[in-house]
Amino acid sequence: MNKIIRFFLDFFNIFSDLNMDLNEYLKKDPASNKKLGIILFNTAFHGLVYYRIYHFFHKYKIYPLSYFLYMLSKILYSMDIHPAAKLSPGIVIDHGIGIVIGSTATVGKGTLIYHQVTLGAKHIKKGKRHPDIGENVILGAGSKILGDIVIGNNSVVAANSVVLENVPSDCLVAGIPAKIKSFEYDQNHIYEITHNYEFSI
Repeated sequence: MNKIIRFFLDFFNIFSDLNMDLNEYLKKDPASNKKLGIILFNTAFHGLVYYRIYHFFHKYKIYPLSYFLYMLSKILYSMDIHPAAKLSPGIVIDHGIGIVIGSTATVGKGTLIYHQVTLGAKHIKKGKRHPDIGENVILGAGSKILGDIVIGNNSVVAANSVVLENVPSDCLVAGIPAKIKSFEYDQNHIYEITHNYEFSI
């Protein structure tokens, strides 16, 4: 009986998680100003909805339904988020096209993920092989974070960077391979990277 109760509680928690996602969209996506508009017209959010549902079924080992919804989501939204990946509630996926998140990856709350981001493996092996992304991280468009590494809280990965090593909290990384550039993080500012990879506001 306890397992049945837990099953339904966890199912209804999906809606709580999605509400936290919606609140982050309102904070971090300038194009989003109403929850209803996000629910109806934001395809990246639709892909996140699919993930929340098929991750739930994967957690309870209802694999056929989980993988069917996973496959359908990839076809509809061009987002490949593995059912076993762990995305905390309260994240934002902007555009979503081309995102790949591996099965052992984790993403902390408050994180903003742009299109064509990859959280992938560096080596072919079993077990933990994908990155752990902290809280309030920004993953720039086209960035690749590879291997069993950690991106610290409040850090920024610049667009098209390739990250192969751990990144401390409150840092910017940029380049191929990515190098660490220290900076003061403030989500109320817009950051830009100049051609010489200095960080400016």
